[in-house]
Order: sequence, then structure tokens, then C-alpha cells
Amino acid sequence: MNLTDKMAYLRGMVDGMELDLTSSKEGKVLGQLLDVMQEVTAYVADLQTQVDELTEICDLLDQDLGDIEDVLYEEEDEDENDFDLDDEDYEDDDVLYETVCPTCNNVIALDESVLEEGEISCPCCGEMLEFDLSDLDEGLSDEEE
Repeated sequence: MNLTDKMAYLRGMVDGMELDLTSSKEGKVLGQLLDVMQEVTAYVADLQTQVDELTEICDLLDQDLGDIEDVLYEEEDEDENDFDLDDEDYEDDDVLYETVCPTCNNVIALDESVLEEGEISCPCCGEMLEFDLSDLDEGLSDEEE
């Protein structure tokens, strides 16, 4: 039984008791209480209808946003491993290296200047990636001897 049905049942009970809601003090109070409860019930029912409509709209928007995310991230996944060698930041003779961010699995193209700095912030998730090339330098000097 919903709130509107309960209010109608209560109103029917009071009407069935044949109480005088106009002349006695208690009857007047009871009548006013029933009127206020009737208005509150109507207001709550209206609010519930609005909430149901808004919930439906939010669900539709969530589905649409999910579709857009699927299309957007699918395109990013395809382009993830492609980097533009014609980019102004890279000369034709620059050697590029790739690394994978351990947090978001984004493939990042690096040049030697980034490796010399020793760290870079992942452009996708912002994770700070650090590079320690000292082990490589030691391995090269051992091989040269």
C-alpha cells in the first residue's frame, strides 16, 4: 500500500466514524491534520514522480556517455602505439625509445633528452616515471674492457 492509498484509507476511516469535524475543538484539529496530511501526501507523490523521471533521464545519459567513452577510448587505443615522427619536437636523426606506464599501460615515446633527465610524468595518468640508466652505463663499460 503506497502513501496515497494509506491517506485515502485514513480519510475513509474518519468519515466512517461520522465525527463532527466542524463544531468540536478536537474535530477541528483532526480535520486540519487530515487536510495537511492530504497536501503532504500529494506533494510527496509529485516529488516521487519527478524523481522517477529524473532517474530515467540519468540512466539514458549514463548509457549515452558510456557509448561516447567506448568510441573515444577505442580510438585512443588504436592511436596509442602510433606517434608522429614528423612532430616538431623530434628531428629525423633523433632516436626514439618506448616505455610502458605501469599504472595505465600507456605506451610513451621518449628521446634521449628525456632519458638523460631521468624522469617524466605520464601524459595519460600523471604518474611520475623515473629512469635509472646507471646499470646500463656500468654494463657498457664492462663490455668495453
